[in-house]
Amino acid sequence: MLIKGTSPESDGGAAIELTPIIDMVFLLLIFFLVATTFQQTEREMQIALPDTESGGPISVSLKEIIVNITSDGEIIVAGREVSPDDLRTIVTEAVSQNPDQKVTVRGDRAASYEAIVKALDVVKASGVSEPFLDTVPIQ
Repeated sequence: MLIKGTSPESDGGAAIELTPIIDMVFLLLIFFLVATTFQQTEREMQIALPDTESGGPISVSLKEIIVNITSDGEIIVAGREVSPDDLRTIVTEAVSQNPDQKVTVRGDRAASYEAIVKALDVVKASGVSEPFLDTVPIQ
C-alpha cells in the first residue's frame, strides 16, 4: 500500500533504470555499424563465375588485386574499367612494391576466352608468376 508522497523505490527495494543502458547499447550498435566497412566491391559485381569440380574457397588477402572480366570483355579493377595498358601499370607497380603480389582474375562465364587470356597474359607479363583464376565449385 502506497502512502501519499512515497514511491516504490522508497519501500527499500532497489530499482535499476534500464532506459539509459538500453540507449547506450543502441548508440554503441549504431557506432559500430557506421564505423565498420563492408567493402568488397570487387566481389559484389554481377560476374557469373563458371563451375568447377576442384574449386576451393576464395583467398582473401589485404594486398590481393582482383581483376574482373565482364561478359563484354571489359577489364575492371577496384570498381573501375581499365585498359590492358592500365592493368599492366597497376600490376607492375604493385609487384615492384611486393614481389609476392597476389592477383586473382575473375572472368564471367559468358566472357570470351580471348578476353580472359589477354588479362592473364598482361598480369603474367607484369611480373606475377602465378595469377589465380577464380571459379565456383559445382553444388
